[in-house]
Amino acid sequence: MKYFIGIMISSLLVVAGCSNDTDKVEQNEKIEKTEAVEKTGSVEVKEPVEKIETKEKSTMKSQPGDLIKAVENNDVTSVREVLEDQSYSIDETNKKGETPLLIAVHGNHPIMSKLLIDAGADINKQDTISDSPYLFAGAEGRAEILQYMIENAKPNQKIVNRYGGNTLIPAAEKGHLNNVKILLADGSVDINHQNNFGYTALIEAVALNDGSKVYQQIVQELVDHHADKALRDQSGKTALDYAQEKGFTKIIAILEK
Repeated sequence: MKYFIGIMISSLLVVAGCSNDTDKVEQNEKIEKTEAVEKTGSVEVKEPVEKIETKEKSTMKSQPGDLIKAVENNDVTSVREVLEDQSYSIDETNKKGETPLLIAVHGNHPIMSKLLIDAGADINKQDTISDSPYLFAGAEGRAEILQYMIENAKPNQKIVNRYGGNTLIPAAEKGHLNNVKILLADGSVDINHQNNFGYTALIEAVALNDGSKVYQQIVQELVDHHADKALRDQSGKTALDYAQEKGFTKIIAILEK
């Protein structure tokens, strides 16, 4: 019995000793960590590489010319990224004086154009040959972009192209019926504006064209919106005079009503 009790006591002492050793190890680890903090002032915590790269990327600012380059490449994603920088000059220009918006209109990119218009791009800023995004959109049949400009920006009707014309005159002359309808429906454009040659939209639609169906429709639209048929160009001719010279019988009929 005494022998059994002795064995039990010895076992308890061994267990107690192991426990004490474990406690000592843990205590030593805590001491080492405390000493490390005291020496460095902080415990180094490493962030994942991906997170660090993301932070650096978010602080990078766009450089001058980035927006023009993105628009020229029709890179909508990059355009969105540049526009996130509120300090970026959205109406920067290239050597031709073209803004990002004018370049987008040149390329007939409605999505790109709308992004820029929504961000406050100037639709009236002219390049070195006096084209503006608004004037060019009207002259070159960019109907969707033109409509968006009218609805979401403020076209300056006093600004004219290099020929002294407004946006309606070249739209009529080039046969862009939809643009003519859009402009006349808006009502802000001067339907009787005369350019450097004295041409109105009505005169150009007749004098510089072949009298085909689309021009008959354009002449009808202009007449329906009360274009002045009596106005004469610098050579002293009216739209009717040109129609008679060219033998445009259907246009003559519209103008003589």
